[in-house]
Amino acid sequence: MLQEESDLSLVIAQIVQKLKGSNLYAQLERQAWASLQRPEIKLQSLKEDIKEFFKISGWEKKLQNAVYSELSVFPLPSHPAAPPEHLKEPLVYMRKAQGSWEKRILKSLNSMCTELSIPLARKRPVGEQKELLNKWNEMGTDEPDLSLFRPVYAPKDFLEVLINLRNPNYENGDSLSFRTHLGLIQVPLKVKDIPELKEFFVELGLTTGQLGIDDSTQVPPELFENEHVRIGQKVLAEQDSAAAQQYIRQGSPTALRAELWALILNISSQPEDILYYEQLKTNVIQHDLLVDSLIYKDVKLTASNDDYYFVFEDYLYQVLLCFSRDTSVLGHFAYNSASPPKSYIRGKLGLEEYAVFYPPNGVIPFHGFSMYVAPLCFLYHEPSKLYQIFREMYVRFFFRLHSISSHPSGIVSLCLLFETLLQTYLPQLFYHLREIGAQPCKVSIWFLTHRTVP
Repeated sequence: MLQEESDLSLVIAQIVQKLKGSNLYAQLERQAWASLQRPEIKLQSLKEDIKEFFKISGWEKKLQNAVYSELSVFPLPSHPAAPPEHLKEPLVYMRKAQGSWEKRILKSLNSMCTELSIPLARKRPVGEQKELLNKWNEMGTDEPDLSLFRPVYAPKDFLEVLINLRNPNYENGDSLSFRTHLGLIQVPLKVKDIPELKEFFVELGLTTGQLGIDDSTQVPPELFENEHVRIGQKVLAEQDSAAAQQYIRQGSPTALRAELWALILNISSQPEDILYYEQLKTNVIQHDLLVDSLIYKDVKLTASNDDYYFVFEDYLYQVLLCFSRDTSVLGHFAYNSASPPKSYIRGKLGLEEYAVFYPPNGVIPFHGFSMYVAPLCFLYHEPSKLYQIFREMYVRFFFRLHSISSHPSGIVSLCLLFETLLQTYLPQLFYHLREIGAQPCKVSIWFLTHRTVP
């Protein structure tokens, strides 16, 4: 009991410390000072009166949503004396594998830079800046020569790394269940079985209504839909992030989906958020990065050739180019097993004081990276709002799909879960695919790394 209380106190202290540096904290402080002028605020009951003011004015709900947002990315429980690297990833062999993978990616990027004699970053000439600014909303019409550029890596390359993962302290013969696992992923991680998944996704049970799939139930589908929409509107009116996340477990009405996800992610599009996006845009206009060409190449290879996503080509360029400059994304490396790559100012190679993160957000785009953004374009048509939604989804969910870790939501666990369920419940299909040389994980890796819904 004492240990639990101590852990809770530590969590509270860390979240408070994090929020103290936020814009919300400054707003709450200003509101608290302003409330002192109100006649209902009494000196003898100052604390309680200000709490009541925050509750009535809606600021308490905003604070709750901010805390909920922090909890969603809070590291899994660990020993109080655990070093920082254990908070990022507790298993040593996973950390080593991730470190080796990062070196390989950086080597590929540097090799391309050397082969093409292109700097990692350069300031655009004034004429080029004006040209880019003028065509900002129609970058899809531009046809730069990208024939010499190649993706740094593709999902199939990443899968090869996952296939070779091994725990050096583990003997396969120690576990009968693991010895009978014939999939490509050979690491002993705990994944959920069907009973556990049924409990976790209880809203998908036959006794619970689910929007869009209950077409043959005793209750007419339109009655459930009407009631579900009514509840959704109430959730939006309450502006409660936790309630919104619970609500969409039974499906999200199309008309409310954009607002619901913005509420879940605690995105409100304040003037300062729009200004921040404009600052990122200015940075894109002023400076050219090598990764810009990788982004152009990826969009041309994927979304531009897709029957559904090609119309969003301009949005994808705008969002991804700004994303590459956003240093606030670096914060997610505190709970990501990966580490941001570094480069050195020209002529200062090896001198740590001249080392900089490259790209500025610490994320090197790979083949298919633009497909994280593409589906969101159906919901959000204002670039700064679209950008905020994508960035928050990335630092909460998407980063786990291309980094090596033992996290239950990580790509290693997802691949292992997929193989285990397929082998257990569809064994004939599993063995048939193996026999013809089409390992299930190799067939599905693109979907596992791109189509996973948070």
